[in-house]
Amino acid sequence: MATTTVWFIIIAFLWTGYFFLEGFDFGVGILLPLLGRDDTERRVLINTIGPVWDGNEVWFIVAGAATFAAFPEWYATLFSGFYLPLLAILLALIVRGVAFEYRGKRDDARWRRRWDRAIFWGSLVPAFVWGVAFSNLVRGVPLDAGHEYAGTVLDLLNPYALLGGAATLTLFVLHGAVFLALKTTGEIRRRAGRVARAAVVAALAVGGLYLLLTQLLYGRPATWITVAAAASALAAATVANARGREGWAFAGTGAAIALVVATLFLALFPHVMPSTIDAANGLTTTNAAATPYTLKIMTIVAVVFTPLVMLYQGWTYWVFRRRIGVAHIPGAAK
Repeated sequence: MATTTVWFIIIAFLWTGYFFLEGFDFGVGILLPLLGRDDTERRVLINTIGPVWDGNEVWFIVAGAATFAAFPEWYATLFSGFYLPLLAILLALIVRGVAFEYRGKRDDARWRRRWDRAIFWGSLVPAFVWGVAFSNLVRGVPLDAGHEYAGTVLDLLNPYALLGGAATLTLFVLHGAVFLALKTTGEIRRRAGRVARAAVVAALAVGGLYLLLTQLLYGRPATWITVAAAASALAAATVANARGREGWAFAGTGAAIALVVATLFLALFPHVMPSTIDAANGLTTTNAAATPYTLKIMTIVAVVFTPLVMLYQGWTYWVFRRRIGVAHIPGAAK
């Protein structure tokens, strides 16, 4: 297998890990005003992701760094052409991170409500815009002969990409609701389960339509498998959630997200950024790649350090694996 193909697979894996882990973070943030009826309940919701959300964002940083090192031409064109959407995502993530840190700095209800709104919007914007961005990668964008983006931000807001944004948004809300049902106790747990049962309907409808269009417009025979598997995973998650098996439901929604990402990358390969002006202008794993020596060194580093990072993050989740509820919040009424 060519080294360029190996790194395409590695980058796909990194994005899959990011969307699997950060997906439920986004879902929790979006559901914060719905499931948190008072400040104590909202603290419970935030504490479910408090120990892990910043570690989950490391996957985004590593995916971006890997793209820059392995496919510098792709990185340059992507970050220039998608400048405004990516800036919106970065600003939203910054605001959300600040909100997590500053929310409890003052004992003022209005202060906390403002930061709660920042968490909500800082979660909703990336959940939607990531779907728009990746859908445009699969669909293709206007690239000229020099691999420069020749369109405007309005070109990115096409119907297919907007549907992709709605698909990721509904999937992440479902993923977050199932995660909360898995991580909480009492009334919040029951409430999260009910939201998950409603969210799965939207995820199946919007996500199913998006995957079907992706397959019909840009898919290949292999992606029929991932599309069918994604639908099956969502169906299994629905059944598991209805039976109160939150762990299996979470595995199902996580698998569905991973299979959606796999579908997009399989549909994209061997391109990394197709051109809608002329197919010859598109970027591929070959013409966007770094030198073979660079890829060889990167592969050695990845083989050594990736398992260590995954083991550490897995240990973190194991340490903070227990459910929490209102009774665990200091000062809450017992």
